[in-house]
Amino acid sequence: MKKYGLIGFPLGHSFSKRFFDSKFVSEGLNDCCYQPYELPSLEGFREWVRREDLRGLNVTIPYKEAIIPLLDSMSDEARLIGAVNVVKVMPDGSLRGFNTDAPAFAETLRPLLKPWHTKALVFGTGGAAKAVAYALKQSGIEYCMVSRKGNPYLSYPEAAEMAKEVFLLINATPAGMYPHTEEMAVPQLPALSERHLCYDLIYNPAETLFLAEAKRQGAAIRNGQPMLELQAEMAWNIWTDR
Repeated sequence: MKKYGLIGFPLGHSFSKRFFDSKFVSEGLNDCCYQPYELPSLEGFREWVRREDLRGLNVTIPYKEAIIPLLDSMSDEARLIGAVNVVKVMPDGSLRGFNTDAPAFAETLRPLLKPWHTKALVFGTGGAAKAVAYALKQSGIEYCMVSRKGNPYLSYPEAAEMAKEVFLLINATPAGMYPHTEEMAVPQLPALSERHLCYDLIYNPAETLFLAEAKRQGAAIRNGQPMLELQAEMAWNIWTDR
């Protein structure tokens, strides 16, 4: 049996197993299985991978950056981003990291962009936010990263003021993700308009409080489901050398 999986903590929000189980059935891959692994830490990670005889892993919160020192190599893109969301167990047993978040985000964002989406506010500073920032830079879109702590990043009040003239807002934090659906990713959301595009990387729930409020004000919205599916397909291609 070829074993793949997802590591993170916690994992109650994840749809990855559902996605891969469906994929394996549709493609007749009876020799493949996918399992979520809630790891409270990465202690003994390399030995655990060998013991489980895994072929590849997806990586989610909070390990996209923490996993880097435990890898033997990384793709150039993952190194530039500073975050890994895919690990491939190489034929020699070494562990190589990749980032499919950035290209998946870029590809799902592109059809939504309007001529006035030349600047962006990225809420969050973790691994997912780093992938978003990289994708925006590659797409020629200026961005500022926003943190609850502020300096050296923008504070929420500063971001709220900038959002009057910056029309692309991206949530790359877990705020509002199941089961904490009552959390608002952007607590000081400014007045929005139909010129605004609000993209939330969260896909569970399908409409976070951030997206619901943005939609109420007339902004265009997009959740993270298409990005999830595309980055998972990209991960599968990495694992299978397609």
